[in-house]
Amino acid sequence: MLGKITVRTRRRNEFVDITDEVRNFVRRSGVESGILVVYVPHTTAGVTINEGADPSVRTDIIAYLNDYVPESRQYRHLEGNSDSHIKASLVGSSVNLIVEDGDVILGTWQSIFFCEFDGPRTRTVYMKVIPG
Repeated sequence: MLGKITVRTRRRNEFVDITDEVRNFVRRSGVESGILVVYVPHTTAGVTINEGADPSVRTDIIAYLNDYVPESRQYRHLEGNSDSHIKASLVGSSVNLIVEDGDVILGTWQSIFFCEFDGPRTRTVYMKVIPG
C-alpha cells in the first residue's frame, strides 16, 4: 500500500511533525508486521526521527544546520538555495521504521519530522508499508 501526505510549510527552515499522519496510514493499511518506508521526493527537504516532546530540540537542530551551512555564501548554484540542497543531503530523504502490532515502533520521545529547508512550500511525503 502506498500513501501520501501533503505538507504545507510556513518558513524557509522548519521541522513539521508528521507522526500522527504516518501512524494513521499504517493503521489504515491493515499491515500488522513489516517495514514502513517514509520518503521525501524533494532535493531541498528531508525526513528525520528525533525528539518530539521538547520543541527546542528542533530549533537547536535547525540553528546548528544554519550555522554550519549558511544561506549566504559564495555557492555556485544559481537558484540561491544551495544551502537547502546541502541540508537535505545531510538529513536524508528517507527513514525506515519497524511495524509491529499494526503500528510503528518509536521510542518514548521520538517523532517523525518532515524537514523543510527551502520554504515556504507545499510538499509531498510518500509512505510504503512492506508486510513481513
